[in-house]
Amino acid sequence: MPNTFPILTACALAIALALPAHAAPKTLPQVQEAPLRAHMAFLSSDLLEGRGTGQRGGDLTVAYLENQAMAAGLQPARDGSYRQLVKIAGVTTLPEGSTLRAHANGAALPLAFGKDWVWGAGDAQAQHELDAPLVFVGYGITAPEEGWDDYKGQDMKGKIVVMMVNDPLPTADAPNRFGGKALTYYGRWTYKFEEAKRRGAAGALLIHTDASASYGWSVIQNSWSGVERFQLAQGAPGTALQGWLTNDAAAALFKAGGQDLEALRLAAERKDFKPVALGAKLAGTMKSAVRTVDQFNVAGIVPGTDPKLKDEVVIYSAHWDHLGKQGDGKDGKDNIYNGAVDNASGTAALLAMAQAAARSPGKRSQMFLWVAAEEQGLLGSAAYATAPLWPLEKTAANLNLDSLNWIGRARDVGTQGSERTDLGKMAAATAKAMDLRIADAEPDLAGGYFRSDHFSFAKAGVPAFSIAGGRDTVGDKEAAAAERKAYRARYHQVGDEYDPKWDLSGMTQQAQFTLNLGRAVADAPAMPQWKAGDPFGAIRAR
Repeated sequence: MPNTFPILTACALAIALALPAHAAPKTLPQVQEAPLRAHMAFLSSDLLEGRGTGQRGGDLTVAYLENQAMAAGLQPARDGSYRQLVKIAGVTTLPEGSTLRAHANGAALPLAFGKDWVWGAGDAQAQHELDAPLVFVGYGITAPEEGWDDYKGQDMKGKIVVMMVNDPLPTADAPNRFGGKALTYYGRWTYKFEEAKRRGAAGALLIHTDASASYGWSVIQNSWSGVERFQLAQGAPGTALQGWLTNDAAAALFKAGGQDLEALRLAAERKDFKPVALGAKLAGTMKSAVRTVDQFNVAGIVPGTDPKLKDEVVIYSAHWDHLGKQGDGKDGKDNIYNGAVDNASGTAALLAMAQAAARSPGKRSQMFLWVAAEEQGLLGSAAYATAPLWPLEKTAANLNLDSLNWIGRARDVGTQGSERTDLGKMAAATAKAMDLRIADAEPDLAGGYFRSDHFSFAKAGVPAFSIAGGRDTVGDKEAAAAERKAYRARYHQVGDEYDPKWDLSGMTQQAQFTLNLGRAVADAPAMPQWKAGDPFGAIRAR
């Protein structure tokens, strides 16, 4: 359905309110709700077509962001430009033109693409000829600090590794192994594919269960079947084949090869587990349609005021993309995934924050970074971390915003992940100064810390986390809970549309907290440090 907020009014208001003031305020710069609302309404309008990767709406979004960054008073991040090129390969699997099959004991198994398994090219190549044996590698983890190696030094070159998602379960003797109840990065499917590549495998298949993945098979289907998937076109490619199996399909495949999935699952919970050949293989041709598209991160700078500290930077980030238009819309149904909350909210908040920050610079420089293709696997932020616009060793912190609070003011703010660094104490002090409290920490069962753009910075050694909206709502808590529940049905659906009736005071509060925390980092005598023993801290220490 078309948005009801007048598009031209929103655009005009955003531009007018973005004009920088010359007089610096005596207090911390204040984020204003009016420009935030105007930007959010425009960014999530049908005119921008859901801000899809490789789509017209995405190109319009980048043009809007760079012009608004200029209007807010930000300086171009590099060489007079607000844009950073991110080359992305779009890959669409062509199962109808492929002959790839799973074989065991000389017979092909009747696995249907989409229903039983999905697969695609992990290296953006249009065609692969495969005849590769399948090997079960447990969780597919190599973690020296845990004394864990599922590969046990075996040569995986030319083989397809099959593995479970998540990480080994805690035991009575080792209740804290692999983070205890919380998911570590070793449990994320992205890590599994990365490690398979490091081991020289020709491909990797993950076994899906609702419990281990934290979502149903339909999520896998929607992401892999009949849609274009994206990967960075630059840098090291992935394995030739990447994919998923349903649990039933995996059990049938193991059985056909003379193995028992449940028995091997139990064996994989032990450190002494060794890879098991499955007596099966993948053979045939895998075809894909491949194209390369130019996407852009957008970045602007508020230079620091201190002669020495201005060479260091605090980065605020948010992803500008969503799912765009899907299908041709000829059936008359809404086919625009507007992404109002996810993540026009964070994109708009950064614009409003930039306007405020430009009026009152900190001692360190501050960068406002809108990254591309988060919905495709954190691609824009990963590209930035690979080729940063500011030296990573001089990047004090990354504070990320994704899907902000549209319900109203709260008494708390979410800072999960900040406790890994000095940012935790700084966040607590910032919250106290705003008469807020830090939301109670909960076990990160779904690995949320590894699923937002800040993680690309953490992997590169930069202290980073995402600021979440509070849950202790001021006002009717039952109504707020009902709104959150209703949104879950709209998440990543065409129904995530802007509503002019939304109370954005909580969103403004969340943006203000983020800016205040960033300013504290910008003015601190020293850059934040990782806590001793944190694996990402070891990266910065090298």
